[in-house]
Amino acid sequence: MDPVITIRPIEQRDNAALAKVIRTALEEFGANKPGTVYFDASTDALYEVFRTLGAYYFVATINDELVGGCGIFPTENLPTGTCELVKLYLNASARGTGLGKKLLEKSMQWAKENGYTQVYLESMPELSKAVSIYENVGFTRINQPLGNSGHCGCDIWMTKQL
Repeated sequence: MDPVITIRPIEQRDNAALAKVIRTALEEFGANKPGTVYFDASTDALYEVFRTLGAYYFVATINDELVGGCGIFPTENLPTGTCELVKLYLNASARGTGLGKKLLEKSMQWAKENGYTQVYLESMPELSKAVSIYENVGFTRINQPLGNSGHCGCDIWMTKQL
């Protein structure tokens, strides 16, 4: 029987499982360093974080097990019409299935439908597979960070027009 894959809005009950997916993925890629979401207290309360106006977060489940997520956030001091694509993480069992790209596309579609004209993201060399996915869907690298994400541990910055 084929697995049942669901993409849905984040719920409060997802907080602990999602924090575990994010931190485990960062550990796997050696990206669990200061200045990243690994050490953000907000990583343990993403449902509450994404209650912010102009923000939205999708989670993915396989057979009712949370395996990842991706969101849009109106990060402080971004240019007008720009949102940040944030916290795209999948656990190891869901990688390579196309689910990450689906989450990414669903998040960008939500951003466009909600009036954003550009998406910005931050990443790091340790997450090179994710960076290649971003490039494949049309993100281009820029030379400096935008806005005030608070993530000084990221040194790859990218944008995409919607």
